[in-house]
Amino acid sequence: MPVADSRQVLVEIRSVGVCGSDVHYYEHGRIGDFVVRSPLVLGHEASGVVIGLGSSASRHQPGQRVALEPGVPCRACRECTTGRYNLCRDIKFFATPPVDGALARYVVIHEDFAFPLPDGVSDDAGALCEPLSVGIWACRKAGVTLGSRVAVAGAGPIGAAVTLVARAAGATEVIVSDPVPARRARILEMGATATVDSTVSSLETEARDADQFIDCSGAPAAVADGIKCLRPAGVAVLVGMAPSSELAFPVASMQRNEILVTGTFRYANTYPEAIALVASGAIDLDSFVDARFPLESSEDALRASQRDPSILKPLVRVSGP
Repeated sequence: MPVADSRQVLVEIRSVGVCGSDVHYYEHGRIGDFVVRSPLVLGHEASGVVIGLGSSASRHQPGQRVALEPGVPCRACRECTTGRYNLCRDIKFFATPPVDGALARYVVIHEDFAFPLPDGVSDDAGALCEPLSVGIWACRKAGVTLGSRVAVAGAGPIGAAVTLVARAAGATEVIVSDPVPARRARILEMGATATVDSTVSSLETEARDADQFIDCSGAPAAVADGIKCLRPAGVAVLVGMAPSSELAFPVASMQRNEILVTGTFRYANTYPEAIALVASGAIDLDSFVDARFPLESSEDALRASQRDPSILKPLVRVSGP
């Protein structure tokens, strides 16, 4: 049983979403420079209920259901004090070596990073406010707004989150490419206006003159293809992690059209918006979940999407109704 420090709360975990990064650590033991060197508890998409308070914690009462923002920064460095705490070099992020994650019965977290869940938001949806936050941050970085025409590569959970956020932000078109037929069909049901079979066609052809391109695949060919589909002065946001640390870019096209390309790293100040979008009914996160597993079957949850690519989001139910 972990012990809450002065400003921490003790949380009984209820739901944990399985992320691609969890699977990557499980299968390969590393993601880029983050290497698993000793036993590591996975899971960073989490919700639960507060059951204990540190000596100086006052924001919550026991019994409060919460979504957990899994990264707690130092809150003193330049990045933190200028509002970009996702770039803090000393951030402690669940399930990023050597910090243990939330596939456990109990965790402690700073009270400021436990966000109250309204009664109408389920425990599962609370956990999935984490990938939704990735989508919110990507759309913010891209400048998606009313009337936007958005191209998206990848129809996995993050591509789905980006699609839903873009539509909620007023995008009139969201065109999503993916090689898996079941995922293309699913993303259409979730709000995409069109899909592209990336094995036979391209965003450059099917989404020409898009205002924004958001890559959620990490596939080098998809990145180059998406950049070339943009209108002059368009914006490309790279969310997906590429298998290599270096990519080839269509530089001539980028220079000629003054394309802005930026990366994203997690998110900052997104959880209140994520919870509000779900509570209002604008976004249905419960529809993401295809398979639920008990904590004792977490290994099966980590393998679920690989065994069945049509599964969008496996989830571990740790406790609760």
